[in-house]
Amino acid sequence: MHSHHSHSGSFCQHAAGTLEEVVLEAIEKGFKVYGLSEHVPRYRERDLYPEEARSGVEKLGKQFDAYVVEAQRLKEAYADKITLLVGAETDFITDLDYSALHSLLDKHGDNIEYLVGSVHHVNERPIDFDRDTWQECLSSFSAGPTDGMDLDDEGEPPYTAYLSSYFDSQFTFMERYRPEIIGHFDLCRLYVPLMRLNNPKYEGVWAKVERNIDFAIGYGACFELNAAAFRKGWKDAYPGEDVLKLIISKGGRLCLSDDSHGPAAVGLNFHLLYDYMVRMGVRDLWHLERHDERNVAGRKVRAVQYNGDWKEDPFWSQFGPELERGL
Repeated sequence: MHSHHSHSGSFCQHAAGTLEEVVLEAIEKGFKVYGLSEHVPRYRERDLYPEEARSGVEKLGKQFDAYVVEAQRLKEAYADKITLLVGAETDFITDLDYSALHSLLDKHGDNIEYLVGSVHHVNERPIDFDRDTWQECLSSFSAGPTDGMDLDDEGEPPYTAYLSSYFDSQFTFMERYRPEIIGHFDLCRLYVPLMRLNNPKYEGVWAKVERNIDFAIGYGACFELNAAAFRKGWKDAYPGEDVLKLIISKGGRLCLSDDSHGPAAVGLNFHLLYDYMVRMGVRDLWHLERHDERNVAGRKVRAVQYNGDWKEDPFWSQFGPELERGL
């Protein structure tokens, strides 16, 4: 089995453990393909998270360079036990992130094998750091606070403008960089997991969701089924049911990610992910593999379909009775 999205305390200051410990845990859990995808550095001091502010922008850049070197070392060191793919998780805050990512990819060349295309900021504010900063982001789309939450003309938080901005940023990034993996597609509703993006009162939002899905399918991206949503309190993985149903109906490629932030989270809640996939009728899974020819983004990986019935993979047996609901 596989995962395409992971972090470690070596190179992410809100994660734990070393990168090698993450790799060893992935081997212990029986992963055949495991993607390493530390965050690309941010480039403005104002965008740093509190735990990063002490280090500064310059250190984040050096930290990422060190990650690529260590990831390549581990890829070779454990090649007989696991296929490690060396990637990077992206972000979009301002146009500076686009130009900086272009320089970063040029610098590291084929040592960065794939991208997890994620959006963690809207209107230049983080949306998944904590609830307070998420509410500040919402407030930036309307005027005048009401009990800590700005409201629109209908007495609700300005979700339509917020969601539209999120999906527009996601689309722009896909247009420019063609990420192989679409990271946590609907992270925008982290703190409102029961929100349905196809609700007609969010005028135009569902059309943007469909536009983004169509575009990603068009160039061959994979949508990750991201198990981190369960540890965030969701009953589903990312993406939620409404979005996942649309992806499946359009024939989109699905892959797996644990979005681990340390060895303790490698494969965490994959038994819940299994149940979710069975409940939603997921029939096919895909994963990345290296390839001699370059893909549409110019990187030497391609998506390949799991051969056989993914539910019968021996990987799942480690969860034992926890999977009885899905079998």
